[in-house]
This record gives sequence, structure tokens and C-alpha cells, in this order.
Amino acid sequence: MKHWYMLTVVGKDRPGIVAHVTSALFEGGGNLGEASMLRLGGNFTIMLMAQYDGSLKALERLLEPVIDSMDLHMHLDKIEGHLHEHVQPDVRISVFGADQPGIVAKITAALAEAGLNILNLESDVAGTQDAPLYIMHIEGEAREGIEALRSALAICAHDGVEAKLTPVETMVG
Repeated sequence: MKHWYMLTVVGKDRPGIVAHVTSALFEGGGNLGEASMLRLGGNFTIMLMAQYDGSLKALERLLEPVIDSMDLHMHLDKIEGHLHEHVQPDVRISVFGADQPGIVAKITAALAEAGLNILNLESDVAGTQDAPLYIMHIEGEAREGIEALRSALAICAHDGVEAKLTPVETMVG
């Protein structure tokens, strides 16, 4: 019986990480499910669902040579594989402001209180060391309606923080 595992790999970014990790998985009899890969500050991270017939320890042993050879770090968890259960975002929020401690916590807490289910969040620090600018893009599901989110963002939009909310139209045609 095949099991689902969540594999997380982190390390210094370099070409070939995705190719080597997924090849080891494929060649060892595993199957790739959903995956998310990105680069943050010169580091690489990948989270992927892997379907594998063996135990967690067996999958770990299968991947260790690749992980070790590329000086990466790996974490594995057994999970339930729920594919094809995507929630479509109906709102996109962009936040720009002077980088300050707690900006993500304050904004996301206000949005959660207003009913936002965050489906994707990306952030970046731009500007300079003397004048850093924090940029955050969120896609989510407005469970309590868009106006509740607009109200929450209006409260957060101060002290050099600006927020833009855009409804996402998912019905096309």
C-alpha cells in the first residue's frame, strides 16, 4: 500500500536541487504529488507530497545520499494525501510599507479576524538597509465577504503601511 509523505528540503540555493531530489524519488519508486518550491534570500526550499510504498525511514534512506551530497537538510512527515481539493482564491491583497517588527503578524491577524483563509502568502524586503520596504502579497478566500477584509485593512493602513485589495474573478466564460 502506498503512503503519502510531506518532504521538506532546505539549503543553499544551487542549480540541480529539484532535478536530483525528484530523480531520487522517481528512481526509488516514489511518485510526486503537489509541490511548492522557492528561493528566499539565497536559500532554497521545497515542500512536496511524495507517494511511496515503504516506510518513512525507508524513504529517508532513499533520499539521504542526494540530500547529503548537496549539503541540504530534510524533514519527512507521514500525511494524508488529499489531492484535487483546491480552494480557489477570491481575493488578492498587496501590502506595502516601511519594514517594521510585527507587520506580518498585525496584518494577518486582522485579516484572519475578518474571515480571510490565506491560501498563498509571499513577501519580500526591498529598498535599502537604511530605508527597508516590506512587500507582501496574499491570495485567499474571503469567508466573511470582501467588505470585512476592506475594513480590517483600513484599520491596519497607518504608520506608512498601504494595502490594496483586489477581488479575483474565478468564473470565466
